Amino acid sequence: MAHDPGSALPPAAKALADAITASVRAAEAGDTPRYAEAVARLATAEPEHVRLLLGSVVRSLLEELHPDGIDADDLREAVHRCARGTATWTPAPPEVDPYALVVLLAGALGVHPDTPSPAADEEESWPAPRPVPPAAVAFLAPLLLADLLSRSRRRLAPALGAAFAEIARAERMEMP
Repeated sequence: MAHDPGSALPPAAKALADAITASVRAAEAGDTPRYAEAVARLATAEPEHVRLLLGSVVRSLLEELHPDGIDADDLREAVHRCARGTATWTPAPPEVDPYALVVLLAGALGVHPDTPSPAADEEESWPAPRPVPPAAVAFLAPLLLADLLSRSRRRLAPALGAAFAEIARAERMEMP
């Protein structure tokens, strides 16, 4: 029997892991009612925790799928695969927003879209990117995870466990 990485987690973290697992499983099955219910549960979690954990899992899966590096074509393919693969069964609204998927991918890779940096020789400032609300993150990230998991050799539980461990390690390193 596989070890459940959520079994040793504090209650809030376990609830988050359970909500992520339920939403990814429903996405994998293309089960609209279950997905809507799981996403609603995920949307009640602390938005920063959701972004941090899902971003960590997405990043690790992208790195595994693209060991030689990720380029714009790889990201474009990830957005198209996710949007095409889920467009027929996802509840509407919200719809699968390709822009928001790009923002989620960029955030997972450590590119912060909320701080654009124009070229040094440009006089005009860049427009601020449209932020992705927490409810959209809760809706879209499990779709992206389900697609990435289908292409990788990893299962969700170990990927979540590794993400929790990475976050805990980073928090320990930040402590004085």
